[in-house]
Amino acid sequence: MKLLKHIPAILFGLMFVFAGITKFVSIGEPPKLSEEQLKAFQAFATIKWLLPLVGVIEILGGILFVIPKTRALGALVIFPLMVGILIHNIVYFYDIKAFAMTAILFAVNVWVLYDNKDKYKEIF
Repeated sequence: MKLLKHIPAILFGLMFVFAGITKFVSIGEPPKLSEEQLKAFQAFATIKWLLPLVGVIEILGGILFVIPKTRALGALVIFPLMVGILIHNIVYFYDIKAFAMTAILFAVNVWVLYDNKDKYKEIF
């Protein structure tokens, strides 16, 4: 039963590590973007340090998420990015599959945050 608890967290962490790596290395074909999304991403690209920073945070947070002992910290590191991704998918809703994946990932992140709520008591 304990292994079933770790599998979603490990997959979540690995997905973010992969997403972070793609900020530095082009892997596969990029997804098709709507005109609005393309404008938004072009605006982000004008800030030269933003995407590398997001990539580093995704890699670091994903690695922390994969390791059970550091998962609570990884959940905190990834959460602001996850909120941004969720908002992006709500505002630029173009694909139900992308939205469903985002909702599942957000749920895993919130679940891990809730599961570790006792570790955060001193922070708040």
